[in-house]
Amino acid sequence: MNILLTGASGNIGMSALQELVRQGQQVRCFVRRPAAFGRALKRAGCAGKVEVVEGDIRRAEDVAKAVQGQDVIIHLAYMIPPESEDHPELAREINVEGTRLLLEAAKALPAPPAFLFSSSLDVFGHTQHLPPPRRASDPMEATDHYTTHKLLCEEMVRTSGLRWAIFRFADVPPLGMRRPHPIMFRIPLATRIEVIHTYDAGLAIANGVRSEEIWGRVLLIGGGTGCQILYRDYLGRMLEMMGIGMLPERAFGNEPYSTDWLDSEESQRLLHYQRYTFDDIIEHLTRITGPQRRLITLVRPLARRWLLRMSPYYHER
Repeated sequence: MNILLTGASGNIGMSALQELVRQGQQVRCFVRRPAAFGRALKRAGCAGKVEVVEGDIRRAEDVAKAVQGQDVIIHLAYMIPPESEDHPELAREINVEGTRLLLEAAKALPAPPAFLFSSSLDVFGHTQHLPPPRRASDPMEATDHYTTHKLLCEEMVRTSGLRWAIFRFADVPPLGMRRPHPIMFRIPLATRIEVIHTYDAGLAIANGVRSEEIWGRVLLIGGGTGCQILYRDYLGRMLEMMGIGMLPERAFGNEPYSTDWLDSEESQRLLHYQRYTFDDIIEHLTRITGPQRRLITLVRPLARRWLLRMSPYYHER
């Protein structure tokens, strides 16, 4: 199967690429920086196994070239929070207009490809007052630029006339240290959050394009019960893994945040992708961040003070 993959260098994208290659698919990666992407391919063991097409998703001619001869488009390229909230106009160009150009280019082909769109659990809005889990049929609510873009794109995909599927993903922690951002303090510590290992997310995508049952459906892709936790536990374990330790409760906000637990029973039945628990994610991160963690531990008090300066609540309280 010929598959066009956008966002191949991203967190989910690289995991999906590795699994697609392992399953023997013919993958074309649409990227802006082929030199940097080539180095990432070597690290992932995929060098020489995929086609790389350089281009900008905001340029119609680049997109039209990329979609030629493809059976399936997997669209992962997206600007996510906090960058999407810091640069909303650029985010709309990439997220909404980029998706529109992909859909138009696909529809213009004599044999249009199927279209798998990556969305997010965030589109359910503020749901902590409701009993979990969230289901694909639940109402949706835009709460920021990112979710506004996702909902606009979901509607474009559903009404495109193409064979389509939408995967709404739980939170996918990257395999490495993530640069802290003040958004981490906005989430109340009692918030329900579900994560999924990036390898499981990639497997869901790769298995999805081989299934006839996903098309015309919205599926929730989460890690399952072993990945359903509270934000207090998620952040505390992450900060301990980094060598920093949990921060004071007064540093965190109380306004509702868009995240929750998911009903992923149907997606697991179709895709057979859930392998790792949250404990597994922490263990994996602990192994690959060892040198960085040891360095942070040496400056732990300074690191904690630096992080707390990002909190808009800590000093007020």
